[in-house]
Amino acid sequence: MSGDAPRSPAPAKLHAPLARLLRPLVRLLIRSGITFPMLMEMLRELYVNVAEYDFALPGKEQTDSRVSLLTGIHRKEVRRLRGAGAPVNAVPATVSQTSRILARWLADPKFSDGDGHPLPLPRTAEPSQPSFEQLVASVTRDVRPRAVLDEWLDRKLVAIDDQDRAVLVEAAFVPRSGDDQQLYYLGRNLHDHIAAAVANVEAPSPQFLERAVHYDGLTKELAEQLQQRSREVAMQALQKMNREAHAASDSVPPGQWRWNFGVYVYSEEAVPPTTAHSPSDRNDGEATT
Repeated sequence: MSGDAPRSPAPAKLHAPLARLLRPLVRLLIRSGITFPMLMEMLRELYVNVAEYDFALPGKEQTDSRVSLLTGIHRKEVRRLRGAGAPVNAVPATVSQTSRILARWLADPKFSDGDGHPLPLPRTAEPSQPSFEQLVASVTRDVRPRAVLDEWLDRKLVAIDDQDRAVLVEAAFVPRSGDDQQLYYLGRNLHDHIAAAVANVEAPSPQFLERAVHYDGLTKELAEQLQQRSREVAMQALQKMNREAHAASDSVPPGQWRWNFGVYVYSEEAVPPTTAHSPSDRNDGEATT
């Protein structure tokens, strides 16, 4: 990582990208009943929190006046909001447990085949044979494997085949709409994606890989075809990196760093249905940093 001081762009240059970035979040907030005054109160507290903890000068006490200067928030409000502590990054227990078990099922050679496909697992088996009970016990001793299996059956993460084996279903990769796991990863993944992009904007040279391939002027059918193919390629990459990370992390002592490798795919109708594209309108595609 570069030791150079961050080089942030001028405020005016951020207006357009910031509006585009926030638009889908504003749609979610409105649909979820979070009004503008509620958001403003949250942002006011967050501004104070970030200024207090992330912009403190080395060896100097952070004062209400300096936080007020940095944020534009009145000192009386700063005084009221300071001291809330750094933002909580704790992983909900159910999310952590499910993710760790799924990751091991997909990565550990004992529970997956050579291509990283999860093996069907008997509920219980001899110690020398893989089983769902062994899978859960290899991750946590705080919950009974049967309780995990019953929960996963209810959530349709697994199914029981005709040989009474637990089979991981594709839906296990996608959290249910609006549940705690999906909302947790909404915050975590968007945070990391934005943090990587911001680090690249502020650094003399890009620190993180943050790129996309995009084509405009496509038909709906081609967009859907590309979306399906990109999902397949992305899942292959995620499974490969999961296997490599699992093998590497098992051979080193624990540390304080974390790593995230993410992929996103998105398509939408970008023009009114009545607007026709000519062949010359088509964008030949770009890979952006």
